[in-house]
Formats: sequence, structure tokens, C-alpha cells
Amino acid sequence: MRVISGKYRGLALKEFNVGGIRPTADRVKESLFNILMSRVSGARALDLFCGSGSLGIECLSRGADFVHFNDASKESLNVAMSNIKKLSGVHDIQITRADYADCLNSLKKPFDIIFIDPPYADDCGIYALQLISKLNLLTSGGVAVYERDRSFEGVIDGLEKYDERKYGKTYLSFFKKEEV
Repeated sequence: MRVISGKYRGLALKEFNVGGIRPTADRVKESLFNILMSRVSGARALDLFCGSGSLGIECLSRGADFVHFNDASKESLNVAMSNIKKLSGVHDIQITRADYADCLNSLKKPFDIIFIDPPYADDCGIYALQLISKLNLLTSGGVAVYERDRSFEGVIDGLEKYDERKYGKTYLSFFKKEEV
């Protein structure tokens, strides 16, 4: 696993040694950031289920102004912090260890990009999207990206799924605020 582009391009990132944890594959991450390219520079991003921190670190590498890393797992946060420490310079980041709902409920400002990449066996990503909409945590023009192992067929009040891409067994669903 590595940083794909930007200031830290090629930087090797520590991976998990725990079964059942699957970081976003490099080719999926590369495609994701090609889609998000124009949104990342200067962005406020939230990596809600950060795992190794790979997505948030990619944002920092590409010029995001702020990244909030969150995970409920102490082991995940230890790996993420180990990877964050590899970055040179000063970055505006926040790291929290909290359940996704507690994290979202504690946030005061909206984000330009929110990554939702929970364990595939858990549908908590749907509930995270519902909370994001209810708490108005996306900026105007912001995007929430939900990664899972199947297409998203549901409806989230207040959010519109405007795109979905499939990469092998991985689906990326893109949501924005519903236009009124």
C-alpha cells in the first residue's frame, strides 16, 4: 500500500496484520482520487472509518487543508498514527477514536469530502450517510464516498447518489446534497 500522487507520492504505508481488515486497494484509490481530483486541494476531509489512514493521507498528499481521521478500533488508529508520523511538515489534522455515530454527532463544521469505508459485513455506512444528511455535514458541492462490496440501491433522505463505480468486487457510491 502506498500514496498514489502528490507531495508524498510513492510513500509506503503500514498495513494491517489483522484478518478481516481490507484497506482500499491502490488501483481503487487511484481511480477514486482521479474522480475527486478537482475537489481535494484546499478541502476539509473526514476519513470516518480510517483504518490505516490511507485515504486521509492521500488527501493531505494532494493538498487538502484539513483531515479528520476517525476509527473505533485502537489497533486501526495505531496503524494510522504510525503512517501519519511518516509525513513531513505540519498538517492540520484531528484524530479521534470513536464509534462512527459518536464521531459524526460531535462534529461542528461540514466537510468537502467524507470517506465512508466500514467493514463490508456491516451496513453502518448507510446509517452514517443518514446521520451526515441529518446533521448537514456536507458542504455545498461536497461529496460523501461510500465504499462497499455491492451496489447501493437505497435512498438517503437529503442526499442524492449521483455516481457509482465498480472496481472488481468494490463499489464506490458518490453522494451529494439533494438539490431542493
